[in-house]
Amino acid sequence: MKSNVLAIDQGTTGTTVLILDASLNVLSRANQEFPQIYPKPGWVEHDPEAIWSSTTAAIRAALANGNVSGDSIAAIGITNQRETTVIWDRASGQPIHNAIVWQCRRTSSHCDQLKSQGLEELFRTKTGLVLDAYFSGTKIAWLLNNVDGARRRAENGELAFGTIDSYLIWRLSQGQAHVTDVTNACRTLLFNLNTNQWDEELCRHLTVPMNVLPTIHGCSEVYATTSGLDGLPDGIPIAGIAGDQQAALFGQACFETGQAKCTYGTGAFALVNTGDRPLASAHGMLTSAGWQIDGNRTYVLEGSAFIAGAAVQWLRDGLGMIEKASDIEALAASVPDSGGVSFVPALTGLGAPHWRADARGAFLGITRGTTSAHMARAVFE
Repeated sequence: MKSNVLAIDQGTTGTTVLILDASLNVLSRANQEFPQIYPKPGWVEHDPEAIWSSTTAAIRAALANGNVSGDSIAAIGITNQRETTVIWDRASGQPIHNAIVWQCRRTSSHCDQLKSQGLEELFRTKTGLVLDAYFSGTKIAWLLNNVDGARRRAENGELAFGTIDSYLIWRLSQGQAHVTDVTNACRTLLFNLNTNQWDEELCRHLTVPMNVLPTIHGCSEVYATTSGLDGLPDGIPIAGIAGDQQAALFGQACFETGQAKCTYGTGAFALVNTGDRPLASAHGMLTSAGWQIDGNRTYVLEGSAFIAGAAVQWLRDGLGMIEKASDIEALAASVPDSGGVSFVPALTGLGAPHWRADARGAFLGITRGTTSAHMARAVFE
């Protein structure tokens, strides 16, 4: 009997798959990490094939760990790292370049150019966002301008852009659908919150051909069905999409206006439900769609901190201070406090409310008596 749901959480550092029964009991869970790519300081990329491999590996592991048959899966839902940008060839399905990750700051100068043209208020009014390299729009433009032949191919209709939800649906269905949902569309700098459509004027300012963009849907629809997957039969409906932070707000049951949550993952993101109309912030918060079900939309205000758990990963991989992420707890607990050390987590700039792409991380208050334990404690705090 098809009664289970397979949920894919495609995150910044790994992919998690849950299998749940009809009563939302978790039958199985699996996680698969994948490499982070840093071509230059401030640049962050992912290999889309590594994302796909981590997804299929996590699906296989979850089925095996729970001794769950693929034939029991009634539907698939996807939540994903937002803003991360992939462009692929419509005919072959092959990406034209590594994905540019939401943390990447390479397009900061492009955002500065747009600001110098007096366009910041236009983008804020139409999209609810600030002009920042965080979002997908300038990442699309960078790929089209820097990959040989990409702009010509895009204008000829040969290429497709997507955030990770779009890319996964394309791969899960063998190219049946080029789609996204409102929660991901509204993080691109190309989606007009007032008209609920891709905005021609914004696309023109960002030099993004509109024919590369996916069709926008709500969060709870059948977008496509599985095809040609190892371990899963063909024909399973892919029936849910939401960007990870909006999905977390919904998952925490913040259904009423004024209810809020803060999620600590790679970054930290505070969202508050603002009801059925978008509200503008005067304090550096972002306005976005929270979810859309049966044509009814809920909006949110969001504060984004780019680095939270990623700082622990940096202590592990960049500084070699710990062997595994969980080691930070014992190291930080080995001292009573941080010894006056503070950590500024601006490893990829500062998000809300400052929006300073040029900011950089710092340890402050270091003395001769500072140890790795004090630094770990400061990061933890």
